[in-house]
Amino acid sequence: MPFNIIRDDIVRLEVDAIVNAANPDLKNGGGGVCGRIFEAAGVEEMTAACDAIGGCSTGSAVITPGFNLPAKYVIHTVGPVWQGGERGEETLLRSAYRASLRLATEHDLESVAFPLLSSGNFRYPYEQALAVALDEINRYIFQNDMQVTLVMFDQTATALGFKLRSDLISYIDDHYVEEHLNLNRPREHYGPWAGPIAKQEKPPREKPGALHDEDLLYSVQMQPGIVFDNALVFPREKTFSEAVLSIIDAKGMTDVEAYRGSNLDRRLFSKIRSKTRYNPSKSTVLALTIGLKLSVEEAEDLLARAGFAFSPCNKRDLIVRYFLEHGEHDIARVNGALYDFDQELLGV
Repeated sequence: MPFNIIRDDIVRLEVDAIVNAANPDLKNGGGGVCGRIFEAAGVEEMTAACDAIGGCSTGSAVITPGFNLPAKYVIHTVGPVWQGGERGEETLLRSAYRASLRLATEHDLESVAFPLLSSGNFRYPYEQALAVALDEINRYIFQNDMQVTLVMFDQTATALGFKLRSDLISYIDDHYVEEHLNLNRPREHYGPWAGPIAKQEKPPREKPGALHDEDLLYSVQMQPGIVFDNALVFPREKTFSEAVLSIIDAKGMTDVEAYRGSNLDRRLFSKIRSKTRYNPSKSTVLALTIGLKLSVEEAEDLLARAGFAFSPCNKRDLIVRYFLEHGEHDIARVNGALYDFDQELLGV
Protein backbone atom coordinates (compact mmCIF):
# COMPACT_ATOMS: atom_id res chain seq x y z
CA MET A 1 0.00 0.00 0.00
CA PRO A 2 1.63 3.31 -1.01
CA PHE A 3 -0.11 5.17 1.84
CA ASN A 4 -1.24 3.94 5.22
CA ILE A 5 -2.37 5.34 8.56
CA ILE A 6 -1.53 3.36 11.67
CA ARG A 7 -1.39 3.64 15.43
CA ASP A 8 2.09 2.74 16.64
CA ASP A 9 5.33 4.02 18.13
CA ILE A 10 7.24 5.51 15.22
CA VAL A 11 10.65 4.45 16.59
CA ARG A 12 9.66 0.77 16.18
CA LEU A 13 8.99 0.92 12.45
CA GLU A 14 11.29 -0.88 10.03
CA VAL A 15 11.25 1.63 7.20
CA ASP A 16 13.95 3.40 5.22
CA ALA A 17 13.39 6.61 7.18
CA ILE A 18 11.28 8.02 9.95
CA VAL A 19 10.58 11.74 10.19
CA ASN A 20 11.39 13.68 13.33
CA ALA A 21 9.27 16.66 14.33
CA ALA A 22 12.37 18.70 15.11
CA ASN A 23 13.21 22.04 16.67
CA PRO A 24 15.04 24.64 14.55
CA ASP A 25 18.27 24.08 16.49
CA LEU A 26 17.93 20.28 16.04
CA LYS A 27 18.40 19.80 19.77
CA ASN A 28 16.83 16.98 21.75
CA GLY A 29 13.50 18.34 22.91
CA GLY A 30 13.35 15.80 25.71
CA GLY A 31 9.71 14.91 25.11
CA GLY A 32 7.25 13.97 22.42
CA VAL A 33 8.34 12.43 19.12
CA CYS A 34 11.69 14.22 19.09
CA GLY A 35 12.70 12.96 22.52
CA ARG A 36 11.62 9.39 21.67
CA ILE A 37 13.66 9.41 18.46
CA PHE A 38 16.82 10.73 20.14
CA GLU A 39 16.49 8.20 22.94
CA ALA A 40 15.88 5.22 20.62
CA ALA A 41 18.60 6.23 18.15
CA GLY A 42 21.16 6.93 20.88
CA VAL A 43 21.27 10.39 22.39
CA GLU A 44 25.02 10.92 22.00
CA GLU A 45 25.15 9.72 18.36
CA MET A 46 22.08 11.67 17.26
CA THR A 47 23.13 14.82 19.10
CA ALA A 48 26.55 14.76 17.45
CA ALA A 49 25.05 14.26 13.99
CA CYS A 50 22.57 17.10 14.46
CA ASP A 51 25.20 19.43 15.93
CA ALA A 52 27.33 18.83 12.84
CA ILE A 53 24.42 20.06 10.65
CA GLY A 54 23.84 23.07 12.87
CA GLY A 55 20.14 23.70 12.45
CA CYS A 56 17.11 23.60 10.18
CA SER A 57 14.75 26.40 9.22
CA THR A 58 10.97 26.06 9.51
CA GLY A 59 9.52 24.23 6.51
CA SER A 60 12.88 22.66 5.60
CA ALA A 61 14.36 19.20 6.25
CA VAL A 62 17.76 17.57 6.85
CA ILE A 63 18.81 13.94 7.17
CA THR A 64 20.97 11.89 9.55
CA PRO A 65 21.63 8.17 10.01
CA GLY A 66 19.15 6.23 12.14
CA PHE A 67 21.91 4.82 14.37
CA ASN A 68 20.23 2.35 16.77
CA LEU A 69 16.78 2.72 15.23
CA PRO A 70 15.25 0.04 12.96
CA ALA A 71 14.99 2.81 10.35
CA LYS A 72 18.09 3.48 8.29
CA TYR A 73 17.70 7.26 8.41
CA VAL A 74 15.98 10.03 10.28
CA ILE A 75 14.65 12.99 8.34
CA HIS A 76 14.43 16.01 10.65
CA THR A 77 11.91 18.64 9.63
CA VAL A 78 10.66 21.73 11.42
CA GLY A 79 6.96 22.44 11.32
CA PRO A 80 5.47 25.81 12.27
CA VAL A 81 4.34 26.86 15.72
CA TRP A 82 0.64 27.70 15.59
CA GLN A 83 0.04 31.44 16.03
CA GLY A 84 -3.58 31.68 15.08
CA GLY A 85 -3.33 30.69 11.43
CA GLU A 86 -2.64 34.13 10.01
CA ARG A 87 1.16 33.91 9.81
CA GLY A 88 1.64 31.40 7.03
CA GLU A 89 1.45 28.32 9.22
CA GLU A 90 -0.28 26.18 6.62
CA THR A 91 2.22 27.10 3.91
CA LEU A 92 5.12 26.25 6.22
CA LEU A 93 3.54 22.96 7.31
CA ARG A 94 2.98 21.91 3.71
CA SER A 95 6.58 22.84 2.95
CA ALA A 96 7.81 20.62 5.81
CA TYR A 97 6.05 17.58 4.34
CA ARG A 98 7.23 18.33 0.79
CA ALA A 99 10.82 18.97 1.87
CA SER A 100 10.90 15.68 3.80
CA LEU A 101 9.49 13.69 0.90
CA ARG A 102 11.84 15.29 -1.63
CA LEU A 103 14.80 14.54 0.63
CA ALA A 104 13.70 10.90 0.82
CA THR A 105 13.55 10.74 -2.98
CA GLU A 106 16.99 12.33 -3.32
CA HIS A 107 18.40 9.55 -1.11
CA ASP A 108 16.55 6.81 -3.04
CA LEU A 109 14.41 5.88 -0.03
CA GLU A 110 11.34 3.78 -0.74
CA SER A 111 9.50 3.89 2.59
CA VAL A 112 9.00 6.81 5.00
CA ALA A 113 7.00 7.17 8.22
CA PHE A 114 5.74 10.54 9.48
CA PRO A 115 4.33 11.64 12.81
CA LEU A 116 1.60 14.26 12.60
CA LEU A 117 3.84 17.32 12.30
CA SER A 118 3.27 20.40 14.49
CA SER A 119 0.25 18.87 16.25
CA GLY A 120 1.97 18.39 19.63
CA ASN A 121 3.98 21.05 21.42
CA PHE A 122 3.67 23.36 18.41
CA ARG A 123 -0.12 23.47 19.03
CA TYR A 124 -1.26 23.22 15.41
CA PRO A 125 -5.00 22.33 15.50
CA TYR A 126 -5.26 18.57 15.16
CA GLU A 127 -7.93 18.47 12.45
CA GLN A 128 -6.16 21.02 10.28
CA ALA A 129 -2.76 19.36 10.77
CA LEU A 130 -4.13 16.01 9.64
CA ALA A 131 -5.93 17.51 6.65
CA VAL A 132 -2.62 19.06 5.48
CA ALA A 133 -0.75 15.78 6.03
CA LEU A 134 -3.25 13.76 4.01
CA ASP A 135 -3.30 16.27 1.19
CA GLU A 136 0.46 16.77 0.85
CA ILE A 137 1.33 13.09 1.15
CA ASN A 138 -1.32 12.13 -1.37
CA ARG A 139 -0.14 14.79 -3.83
CA TYR A 140 3.44 13.57 -3.59
CA ILE A 141 2.85 9.84 -3.95
CA PHE A 142 0.51 10.51 -6.88
CA GLN A 143 3.60 11.72 -8.73
CA ASN A 144 6.27 9.52 -7.10
CA ASP A 145 6.65 5.86 -6.15
CA MET A 146 7.02 5.76 -2.39
CA GLN A 147 5.43 3.99 0.57
CA VAL A 148 4.39 6.55 3.16
CA THR A 149 2.97 5.80 6.59
CA LEU A 150 1.34 8.36 8.86
CA VAL A 151 1.79 7.26 12.47
CA MET A 152 -0.90 8.36 14.90
CA PHE A 153 -1.12 8.02 18.66
CA ASP A 154 -4.88 7.79 18.85
CA GLN A 155 -7.80 6.57 16.79
CA THR A 156 -9.88 9.68 16.25
CA ALA A 157 -8.78 11.54 13.16
CA THR A 158 -11.74 13.94 12.69
CA ALA A 159 -9.91 15.63 9.83
CA LEU A 160 -13.11 15.17 7.88
CA GLY A 161 -14.72 18.13 9.53
CA PHE A 162 -17.79 17.99 11.72
CA LYS A 163 -20.39 18.05 8.95
CA LEU A 164 -18.91 15.22 6.89
CA ARG A 165 -18.33 13.07 9.96
CA SER A 166 -21.89 13.76 11.11
CA ASP A 167 -23.25 12.92 7.65
CA LEU A 168 -21.28 9.66 7.60
CA ILE A 169 -22.58 8.68 11.03
CA SER A 170 -26.14 9.33 9.87
CA TYR A 171 -25.57 7.41 6.64
CA ILE A 172 -24.17 4.39 8.51
CA ASP A 173 -26.99 4.53 11.05
CA ASP A 174 -29.54 4.56 8.23
CA HIS A 175 -28.04 1.66 6.27
CA TYR A 176 -26.02 -0.54 8.58
CA VAL A 177 -27.45 -3.98 9.35
CA GLU A 178 -26.09 -5.17 12.69
CA GLU A 179 -26.98 -8.82 12.33
CA HIS A 180 -26.02 -10.94 9.36
CA LEU A 181 -28.87 -12.09 7.18
CA ASN A 182 -29.81 -15.75 7.54
CA LEU A 183 -28.76 -17.10 4.17
CA ASN A 184 -30.41 -20.46 4.82
CA ARG A 185 -33.85 -18.91 4.52
CA PRO A 186 -35.44 -18.24 1.14
CA ARG A 187 -34.02 -15.12 -0.45
CA GLU A 188 -37.45 -13.62 -1.12
CA HIS A 189 -37.91 -13.05 2.61
CA TYR A 190 -35.21 -10.39 2.69
CA GLY A 191 -34.71 -6.93 1.33
CA PRO A 192 -31.31 -5.95 -0.01
CA TRP A 193 -30.55 -3.40 2.71
CA ALA A 194 -32.61 -4.36 5.73
CA GLY A 195 -33.50 -7.34 7.87
CA PRO A 196 -36.35 -9.81 7.30
CA ILE A 197 -39.49 -8.47 5.68
CA ALA A 198 -42.94 -9.92 6.01
CA LYS A 199 -43.46 -13.17 4.12
CA GLN A 200 -46.51 -11.94 2.32
CA GLU A 201 -44.81 -8.70 1.27
CA LYS A 202 -43.49 -8.66 -2.26
CA PRO A 203 -39.73 -8.01 -2.16
CA PRO A 204 -38.54 -4.80 -3.79
CA ARG A 205 -37.17 -5.03 -7.29
CA GLU A 206 -33.40 -5.23 -7.22
CA LYS A 207 -30.85 -3.70 -9.52
CA PRO A 208 -28.00 -5.83 -10.82
CA GLY A 209 -25.28 -5.87 -8.19
CA ALA A 210 -27.74 -5.18 -5.35
CA LEU A 211 -26.42 -5.26 -1.81
CA HIS A 212 -26.38 -8.55 0.07
CA ASP A 213 -24.88 -10.12 3.14
CA GLU A 214 -21.10 -9.69 3.51
CA ASP A 215 -19.20 -10.28 0.30
CA LEU A 216 -21.52 -12.94 -1.08
CA LEU A 217 -22.95 -12.04 -4.45
CA TYR A 218 -26.09 -13.88 -5.39
CA SER A 219 -26.40 -14.93 -8.99
CA VAL A 220 -27.26 -11.79 -10.92
CA GLN A 221 -28.04 -11.95 -14.59
CA MET A 222 -26.43 -8.89 -16.10
CA GLN A 223 -27.49 -8.55 -19.70
CA PRO A 224 -24.91 -7.47 -22.29
CA GLY A 225 -25.13 -3.79 -23.08
CA ILE A 226 -27.21 -2.88 -20.02
CA VAL A 227 -26.74 0.78 -19.02
CA PHE A 228 -27.65 2.51 -15.76
CA ASP A 229 -28.38 6.08 -16.82
CA ASN A 230 -24.94 7.27 -18.06
CA ALA A 231 -22.91 4.64 -16.24
CA LEU A 232 -20.23 2.60 -17.95
CA VAL A 233 -21.38 -1.01 -17.83
CA PHE A 234 -19.75 -3.51 -20.13
CA PRO A 235 -20.92 -6.85 -21.54
CA ARG A 236 -21.28 -9.62 -19.00
CA GLU A 237 -18.58 -11.65 -20.74
CA LYS A 238 -15.86 -9.16 -19.76
CA THR A 239 -13.77 -10.26 -16.79
CA PHE A 240 -12.88 -7.97 -13.90
CA SER A 241 -9.48 -7.16 -15.43
CA GLU A 242 -10.97 -6.50 -18.87
CA ALA A 243 -13.58 -4.21 -17.35
CA VAL A 244 -10.92 -2.23 -15.43
CA LEU A 245 -8.88 -1.67 -18.58
CA SER A 246 -11.99 -0.72 -20.56
CA ILE A 247 -12.96 1.82 -17.89
CA ILE A 248 -9.47 3.35 -17.96
CA ASP A 249 -9.72 3.73 -21.74
CA ALA A 250 -13.30 5.06 -21.62
CA LYS A 251 -12.40 7.69 -19.03
CA GLY A 252 -9.20 8.71 -20.82
CA MET A 253 -7.02 7.84 -17.83
CA THR A 254 -3.47 6.52 -17.73
CA ASP A 255 -2.47 3.41 -15.80
CA VAL A 256 -0.46 5.58 -13.41
CA GLU A 257 -3.49 7.77 -12.68
CA ALA A 258 -5.56 4.65 -12.11
CA TYR A 259 -3.33 2.83 -9.65
CA ARG A 260 -2.05 5.88 -7.78
CA GLY A 261 -5.55 7.29 -7.51
CA SER A 262 -6.56 3.92 -6.02
CA ASN A 263 -3.63 3.72 -3.55
CA LEU A 264 -2.50 0.51 -5.25
CA ASP A 265 1.03 -0.73 -5.71
CA ARG A 266 2.29 -0.62 -9.30
CA ARG A 267 3.22 -4.30 -9.19
CA LEU A 268 -0.28 -5.29 -8.19
CA PHE A 269 -1.76 -3.22 -11.00
CA SER A 270 0.57 -4.89 -13.50
CA LYS A 271 -0.99 -8.22 -12.49
CA ILE A 272 -4.45 -6.84 -13.17
CA ARG A 273 -3.31 -5.66 -16.59
CA SER A 274 -1.48 -8.85 -17.56
CA LYS A 275 -3.80 -11.51 -16.12
CA THR A 276 -7.22 -11.61 -17.76
CA ARG A 277 -8.57 -13.90 -15.04
CA TYR A 278 -6.98 -12.07 -12.13
CA ASN A 279 -8.90 -12.56 -8.87
CA PRO A 280 -8.63 -9.38 -6.75
CA SER A 281 -9.34 -8.91 -3.07
CA LYS A 282 -12.39 -6.88 -2.19
CA SER A 283 -10.13 -4.14 -0.83
CA THR A 284 -8.50 -3.83 -4.26
CA VAL A 285 -11.86 -3.56 -6.03
CA LEU A 286 -13.16 -0.97 -3.59
CA ALA A 287 -9.95 1.04 -4.03
CA LEU A 288 -10.41 0.97 -7.80
CA THR A 289 -14.00 2.23 -7.51
CA ILE A 290 -12.49 5.39 -5.99
CA GLY A 291 -9.41 5.64 -8.19
CA LEU A 292 -11.37 5.09 -11.40
CA LYS A 293 -13.92 7.71 -10.30
CA LEU A 294 -16.89 5.38 -10.67
CA SER A 295 -20.54 6.01 -9.98
CA VAL A 296 -22.36 3.69 -7.58
CA GLU A 297 -23.81 1.71 -10.51
CA GLU A 298 -20.40 1.36 -12.15
CA ALA A 299 -18.92 0.29 -8.81
CA GLU A 300 -21.63 -2.34 -8.33
CA ASP A 301 -20.90 -3.70 -11.79
CA LEU A 302 -17.14 -3.88 -11.14
CA LEU A 303 -17.64 -5.56 -7.77
CA ALA A 304 -19.95 -8.10 -9.35
CA ARG A 305 -17.33 -9.10 -11.90
CA ALA A 306 -14.96 -9.94 -9.03
CA GLY A 307 -17.65 -11.89 -7.15
CA PHE A 308 -18.41 -9.23 -4.56
CA ALA A 309 -21.15 -6.78 -3.66
CA PHE A 310 -21.59 -3.86 -1.30
CA SER A 311 -22.66 -5.21 2.08
CA PRO A 312 -25.03 -3.52 4.55
CA CYS A 313 -23.20 -5.44 7.30
CA ASN A 314 -19.84 -3.85 6.53
CA LYS A 315 -19.14 -0.27 7.63
CA ARG A 316 -16.20 0.04 5.25
CA ASP A 317 -18.50 -0.77 2.32
CA LEU A 318 -20.98 1.84 3.50
CA ILE A 319 -18.33 4.54 3.84
CA VAL A 320 -16.98 3.86 0.35
CA ARG A 321 -20.51 3.84 -1.05
CA TYR A 322 -21.23 7.17 0.66
CA PHE A 323 -18.30 8.82 -1.11
CA LEU A 324 -19.30 7.30 -4.45
CA GLU A 325 -22.88 8.51 -4.05
CA HIS A 326 -21.57 12.02 -3.43
CA GLY A 327 -19.16 11.91 -6.37
CA GLU A 328 -16.06 12.25 -4.15
CA HIS A 329 -13.04 10.23 -5.33
CA ASP A 330 -10.12 11.49 -3.23
CA ILE A 331 -8.50 8.28 -1.96
CA ALA A 332 -6.71 10.08 0.90
CA ARG A 333 -9.97 11.59 2.09
CA VAL A 334 -11.73 8.22 1.88
CA ASN A 335 -8.92 6.51 3.80
CA GLY A 336 -9.00 9.30 6.38
CA ALA A 337 -12.69 8.55 6.90
CA LEU A 338 -12.02 4.81 7.13
CA TYR A 339 -9.32 5.41 9.73
CA ASP A 340 -11.68 7.71 11.60
CA PHE A 341 -14.22 4.87 11.84
CA ASP A 342 -11.58 2.22 12.68
CA GLN A 343 -11.93 0.45 9.35
CA GLU A 344 -9.33 -1.16 7.08
CA LEU A 345 -7.93 1.34 4.59
CA LEU A 346 -8.24 0.88 0.84
CA GLY A 347 -5.28 -0.40 -1.15
CA VAL A 348 -3.07 -3.46 -1.12
